[in-house]
Amino acid sequence: MFGFYSKHFTIFGLDIAYYGLIIAVGMALGVFVAVKNAKYRGLKGEDIILLACYVLPLAIIGARIYYVLFSLDKFTSFWQVFEIWKGGMAIYGGVIGGAIGVALYCLIHKKNFLDVADVVVPALILGQAIGRWGNFFNQEAYGYYIENQSLRFFPFGVYIDDCNQMGCTCAGSGWHYATFFYESMWNLATFAILMFLLRKEKLRYRGSTMALYFIIYGVGRSWIEALRTDSLYIGALRVSQFLSILLILFGIAFIATSHILYKKGKAKSLQQLKPYYQQKLQNGKADIKIEIPKDEQNDKKDQ
Repeated sequence: MFGFYSKHFTIFGLDIAYYGLIIAVGMALGVFVAVKNAKYRGLKGEDIILLACYVLPLAIIGARIYYVLFSLDKFTSFWQVFEIWKGGMAIYGGVIGGAIGVALYCLIHKKNFLDVADVVVPALILGQAIGRWGNFFNQEAYGYYIENQSLRFFPFGVYIDDCNQMGCTCAGSGWHYATFFYESMWNLATFAILMFLLRKEKLRYRGSTMALYFIIYGVGRSWIEALRTDSLYIGALRVSQFLSILLILFGIAFIATSHILYKKGKAKSLQQLKPYYQQKLQNGKADIKIEIPKDEQNDKKDQ
C-alpha cells in the first residue's frame, strides 16, 4: 500500500511493534483531549489523569479478554493469551473494560458518571480512529476479497500478503476491502462531531455526548462489520454487529428518557447545570460541599 510493509521497527537492537506504538499514541492523545475537555463538566485536568490510571489498564485487559473469549480456537497454549503484541484486541471489550474503570473511579472519588462519560467519549473515539491503523501493520480487520480489478486501490482496498480467513477466495493474498480505514475515517468524523457539540455547548442533557457516541459509532460499526471476514461470532451471529445495534437503541432510549425527565422537571438541562460546573471548578476539590440553588437540589441527589 505504501511501498513497504513490516510489523515492527528496530531501535538499538530492540524490536518495537507498530501495533503497540500506535495504540500507545492513541491512548496518549485521548488523555490529552479528555484533559482539555474536562472543564465542560466541572472536572479538572488532574481528575482525568487519575481517571486514566483506572481506565487504560482495564480497557487493555477488557479488549484482550473479549477477543480471547470469542476466539478460543485460535489459542493452542495458555501463554498465547498474553501475546497482545501479535494482535487480537477487540474494541468493544476495551469499551466495556474502560466503562468499568470509569464506574470504579466515579464510585471511589464521588464523581457523576455521566459527566465523566461526556468528557471521555470524544477521547475514546479519537483513540479508536488512531488505533485502527495498527490493524494495517498487523494485516487484520480487513474485508472481503475485491474481485473487480478496477477497485484494487487504496483507500478502497488494501493488499493483504498472508490471508488466512476461512472461505476467502483470494488464494492466500490479494486486495481486500480496507475496512480498518473505513472505520478510522468514520471515527474521525464522529470525533469532530462530538467535539463540536461538546465545546459549543449544543447539547441539552447530561450524558448526551455519551449517547451520541453510542448511536453514531454503532451505526458505522454495524455496516462496516458486515464487510469484514474476521468477525467474532456466536454461532452465525456477528457479535460486534449485535452489540452495535444494542448501543444504537440504548443511545436513542437514553436521549428520549432524558427529554421526558426534563419535561417532567425531574432532570436539569446542561444550561441549568452550568453555574454548578463553574462552581466546582472554582473550588479546589470536587468533593467539597458547595451550595447549590434549590432548583438543582434534585440533581445533587442523582450524583
